[in-house]
Amino acid sequence: MRTKLATAGLALVLGGVGLALAPAASAAGVSSASRTAGVAAPEFSVNGRWQFVQSGGITVTMNVTQDSSGRLFGTASSGAVGTIEEGAVEGRNIFFTVGWSNGARGRYTGSLGPDRRLSGTTFDLNNPTHQANWVTTRTF
Repeated sequence: MRTKLATAGLALVLGGVGLALAPAASAAGVSSASRTAGVAAPEFSVNGRWQFVQSGGITVTMNVTQDSSGRLFGTASSGAVGTIEEGAVEGRNIFFTVGWSNGARGRYTGSLGPDRRLSGTTFDLNNPTHQANWVTTRTF
């Protein structure tokens, strides 16, 4: 199954579709609906430029600004360029959706691990069967 996911993720980038991560509700225990009631204060900051590696060896570069409430703004690049449409850090969890220049929309979710790296899952909102895992190259 991992090989299939890695191949699907690589095909997304090489095919110019873009990237995305699994829904916050399933991967990080956070959903857009739950954000309106009892949002946890951010426990870390993702401000600045950082990268993550997706299964299949795909590297995504993020340039992110995080406000005091945890909301995320910024850009992403990996073959295509994209803009964060929505996103937030809530407690130890992160989620964001990237609108890519090629029309794709990626959903990313993850959490801060004991090693202080972010890791999670991704899927393409236009083709949810294309999923992959990711992990940051730096700590937070």
